[in-house]
Amino acid sequence: MFSLVIPVFNEEKLIDELVKRTITAIGSFSSNYEVIFVDDGSTDQSLSAILAWRKKNQKIKVLSLSKNFGHQAAFTAGLEYATGRIVGMMDGDLQDPPELLPEMYAKIMEEDLDIVSGKRTGRKGSLKRNISSTLFHLIFRHIGDIKNIQNYGNYALMKRIAVDALLSMKEKVRYLPGLRTFIGFKQGHVEFIRDDRFSGIPKMTLKKLLRLAGDAVFSFSRFPIRVCLILGTAGTLIFLGAGIYVLIASTTAVGAPGWSSTLLSLYFLGSIQLVFLGILGEYIYRNYKESQNRPIYFVRKFYDGAHE
Repeated sequence: MFSLVIPVFNEEKLIDELVKRTITAIGSFSSNYEVIFVDDGSTDQSLSAILAWRKKNQKIKVLSLSKNFGHQAAFTAGLEYATGRIVGMMDGDLQDPPELLPEMYAKIMEEDLDIVSGKRTGRKGSLKRNISSTLFHLIFRHIGDIKNIQNYGNYALMKRIAVDALLSMKEKVRYLPGLRTFIGFKQGHVEFIRDDRFSGIPKMTLKKLLRLAGDAVFSFSRFPIRVCLILGTAGTLIFLGAGIYVLIASTTAVGAPGWSSTLLSLYFLGSIQLVFLGILGEYIYRNYKESQNRPIYFVRKFYDGAHE
């Protein structure tokens, strides 16, 4: 059994193209498969469009969530319901080309790998998004505690042993490409150029992308807190030296030149402290989310034949 998980949120305009291309691609290497579409609380006709396709092909299954829980939560839900010996993850906006699935499947089988990820070597579409994505992966490669993740996204195939390992990690704040790299196993990749959206507007807004980047950095890097320590130590040494200078100056009757330098120092230290508090707050917030131990999604209905 081959399973493919595809999250969908308000994608009614491209459902037909997505299903046709995906089924054609999977049919070229497997006849025993399931495609699990995770409807992440869509408010348009996405769910109805997918269910219409399910009437034609019972290998299409639909996991309808109770509301929009977010991209990573939707992927997690689909992975937990997938039953395949090999399970794939693919975005539902056709930026991850389904035509790459046969090559990824052949690689994971022929080279006896546990995980094969799609590695982006380029991007079509918005120059602004391309630059921001490239910049994030470049920075994360140097500050993250996990390596070999540059230009890996959600697009991947995993054997059951890797899927079970991934699902065993119960973080509420999730960055799946990072978790997938963290679990280890035998990993490889297939290179591709990421397509532009087939139609519609991007659902991952700049705000959501920044939030995901924050989840990645604060979940897999000690760099922000180390910066606080380094800058705090440097600031302490600098102003300790300045204090000694002031004491010496006062004993030699050399007056302070004015209040400007004092005020600037206070503003500087105050700003640094606020930044430090913000960084610490990000870590504390994520610990708070974990301690709440709330489920990351709720299922409204699973359309798989047994539950309809």
